Amino acid sequence: MITSLPIKDKSGGRAAITVTPFKPAIRCTEPHRHNGYFELIFLNAGEGSHIIDGRPYPVQPPVLFVVRRHQVHCWELTTPGQGYVLIIRKDFVDQLTDGRLRSLFASISEHSCLPLEQSRSVEPLWTALLDELPTSHEEVPELVEWILKALLGKLIALARPSVPPIRQSGSLYDQFLHLLDNGKTLKRTVQHYAHLLHTTPQNLNNACRKAVDLPATGILENSLATEAKRLLLYTNSTVAEISFSLDFKDPSHFVKYFKRITGQTPQAFRQS
Repeated sequence: MITSLPIKDKSGGRAAITVTPFKPAIRCTEPHRHNGYFELIFLNAGEGSHIIDGRPYPVQPPVLFVVRRHQVHCWELTTPGQGYVLIIRKDFVDQLTDGRLRSLFASISEHSCLPLEQSRSVEPLWTALLDELPTSHEEVPELVEWILKALLGKLIALARPSVPPIRQSGSLYDQFLHLLDNGKTLKRTVQHYAHLLHTTPQNLNNACRKAVDLPATGILENSLATEAKRLLLYTNSTVAEISFSLDFKDPSHFVKYFKRITGQTPQAFRQS
């Protein structure tokens, strides 16, 4: 019985950044999630699907896939993929002093799939990153950060459709998303997160509306619903067990909550 999602760690232990060629042997993988880092997967060859949080994305190179921390993904490739995998640990991004690079990460991580206009101009940057990154690299050389900044900027420029203008990271809204993404267990009240951020629910709500025109409660509800869907799709946990893990005291309340947001009961969603 699967009661929790498999977690894989391909980050090379304590390595802040890892770059490797995409393994052509990868065809079909079991659904799994990563902890402590996110992946950028660039493919310039291959066919099939990349499934992220239950949504299939067609592999139509050139394309960039972004798998954020806690997302569940798997591959269903019909022909071998070719490209690169960039693994970036959370603590590397947290400690960045380069505001532009932090903003590039924030902008690109809002997407799961970015079709690219062409790959010719980005492939040399992937090669340079692979060449310049030392094999033992708890500390990332400054040159690697420069290449990384150029690579992310070029990927965003080549995206189809275009990526919205880069938002300055470090805002109250970004800190809220960081807490939602990195908390081991989600809590159901905005007040809880406002307290952690040393602000008021009203200030947090205003920051969210300014950033994405959604109230803080709406963003929190989306996070809870997304995690509930992952647990329903990829584990055998009961609806009651899932409800308790998501800070609901009463499973019937969770069922009503889930149906209000998704239009389905948890059981109907699981069976669909």
